[in-house]
Amino acid sequence: MGYVGPGVVERLRAAHPGATLVGYDMAYFASCLTDAPILPESRLDMQLYGDVRRMPAEVLAGVDAVVHLAAISNDPMGKKFEDVTMEVNYKSSVRIAEMAKAAGVKNFVFASSCSMYGAAEEMAKTEDSTLNPLTAYARSKVATEKELQPLAGQGFTVTSLRFATACGMSNRLRLDLVLNDFVASAVTTGKINILSDGTPWRPLIHVRDMARAIEWAVAREPSNGGEFLAVNTGSNEWNYQVYELANAVAEAMPGVDVAVNRDAAPDKRSYKVNFDLFQQLAPNHQPAYSLSQTIQELHAGLQAMEFKDGDFRNSQLMRLMILNHLQDTGMINAQLQWKHNRAAIAAAELETV
Repeated sequence: MGYVGPGVVERLRAAHPGATLVGYDMAYFASCLTDAPILPESRLDMQLYGDVRRMPAEVLAGVDAVVHLAAISNDPMGKKFEDVTMEVNYKSSVRIAEMAKAAGVKNFVFASSCSMYGAAEEMAKTEDSTLNPLTAYARSKVATEKELQPLAGQGFTVTSLRFATACGMSNRLRLDLVLNDFVASAVTTGKINILSDGTPWRPLIHVRDMARAIEWAVAREPSNGGEFLAVNTGSNEWNYQVYELANAVAEAMPGVDVAVNRDAAPDKRSYKVNFDLFQQLAPNHQPAYSLSQTIQELHAGLQAMEFKDGDFRNSQLMRLMILNHLQDTGMINAQLQWKHNRAAIAAAELETV
């Protein structure tokens, strides 16, 4: 029920029309629908609500494949909620994988990240390159992969998709992503202000191309990549420097001005990534979107929403702003647990004893 999920649900329903699809989500962002013709989860057979930190094992009974997306999903949230990030993104991911293996699940797909390469400006990073995570989010992905690898085997195939930076239109759009931010700025102000010096490298992938990769991974055989596979997921053509992304938006939307902060401190999060292995293993599930298509789609999607909020970085289209709002209104506690949840209430009562 986040940014990636709607496209995954739609893709899996189309690919496996006879399958039973079950969702499990904390629902922080359930109400953040953007130009959605239907509730995306209506394509599921069942939508369960709960915390991955306490997901009961019976949820996995009879399940053939798990697509594990749940995470505190970006660097600003990871910085504010660092301990929770490690609990949710790392410890819960490993626990769910262990339960999945015990339940007889055949394929476990983990949404990992190219951000684990960190500061890596020289050669395009392959799966064998040294990992250099610079943030809590990236560290959580590295730690999870390390513990998923020994779980693989005995009929349990694990695929860790090291996704490039997500972008593109979704039924639950996020604007706290670099390309989406640039298009939103162009639409609302006619300007793009690059907060860095514009030189950091970023690989990108359209959110629907992420779903395409996930469709491949849920059915992957161990003969194609091994019982455990960590694979960079994206396209070599989608390695861009930040200023190139801004200029591409300005080119697609005439009249938009681009400003670069020449005095900005260097952004160490810079990495080019090699996606040759993914192309070799999944030739029929390669990214289909181009950068220009993605920009045009975002532009059209924001126009359809009648989007005019020049202060969108403080809006409900930024995931951290939603968590802050839920805390400020007393809906969730410091551990990001719903206060109306029985387990959270019980924990609070124990703390007061």
